[in-house]
Amino acid sequence: MKQNKIVCINGESWVRNLTGIERLAIEATCFLDKMVQKGKFRLVLPKNARNIPVLENIEIVVLDTEAHFMPKWTQVHFQKYVLTHNGISLNFSNTCPFFCPGFEFIHDIYCALYPEDLKSRRDKLIYLYSTMMYRRIAKKAKAIFTVSEYTKETIVNRYGTNPDKINVVYSGVSGYKNIGTDEKIFDKLPVLKETDFYFTLGSLSTRKNLKWIVRHAELFPNEVFAVSGKPLPTAVSPELKKLPSLPNIIMTGYLTDEEVKALLKKARAFVLPTYFEGFGLPPLEALSCGCPVIVSDRTSLPEIYGKCAHYIDPDEPNVDLSELLREPVESPEKILEKYTLENTARRMLSVIEKYLG
Repeated sequence: MKQNKIVCINGESWVRNLTGIERLAIEATCFLDKMVQKGKFRLVLPKNARNIPVLENIEIVVLDTEAHFMPKWTQVHFQKYVLTHNGISLNFSNTCPFFCPGFEFIHDIYCALYPEDLKSRRDKLIYLYSTMMYRRIAKKAKAIFTVSEYTKETIVNRYGTNPDKINVVYSGVSGYKNIGTDEKIFDKLPVLKETDFYFTLGSLSTRKNLKWIVRHAELFPNEVFAVSGKPLPTAVSPELKKLPSLPNIIMTGYLTDEEVKALLKKARAFVLPTYFEGFGLPPLEALSCGCPVIVSDRTSLPEIYGKCAHYIDPDEPNVDLSELLREPVESPEKILEKYTLENTARRMLSVIEKYLG
């Protein structure tokens, strides 16, 4: 590759609501800024980007167009910029410009592996676009970044991609430790102030396996669960309807980062009964707050959390959580040192530099 190529970072994450992918994109970009030479990288943002960072070595370009319908931003505006500015794309969110794939993230290939979870008309459009992007990245990207050996294996098995082309850079927590706590959440939800509770959060989608929470809460009516998350089109509606009807389940609604952190510091444990995760970031955030974690024994979670977590079968809700929590686990100190977004950025750069010379 010619050395005058510019790495163009897709700035769509500065428009979206913050989830694990957006945090990775934003924080890893800021860490990259401290590691790269001037003139090598460029952050390409839509006009409606929010909280634009102050960067020293990565040039910021704001295009005169907004990003609302994300495929249009990536496939039209961002792609045009890359093609007309001698660029090579860097995307963090399972997408790539179709005609010029560059350095591309695949966090997981959930839509390809679980098409039965995608039922509505909108879901089917998501399935078509997502699977097209997975395949395009797997076949044509210059280098692929992913967040676990598990996801790497699924990509190789599904698409026959050369494993040497897939780089496991992991995800992590970095800025999360600087977030404060908002104790006012206990004034809004006084029952959580007065009792022990388990906590879970994330998108209320099928793979998060809320039916485990429902069934467990029915079997153990004396245990209280705080459930936070935004319903998605892929959520199973009967489960969502049943959740608020159980007296020992508290639906918290939207929570700020500060409110989440306050709940994590008080909860008996963070529970993630999901049957599919490419990495599984929320338990890592919980561990960083000193909160024990109870996670599914499926997909990437045992790889990421090792002996620092308590494990459950996502198909078996009849488990004594108090007894489970009495089992010894290792300190999370080593994995909290390993899984940071500064390390993610460093691993990414070591791959990108091979192409830039």
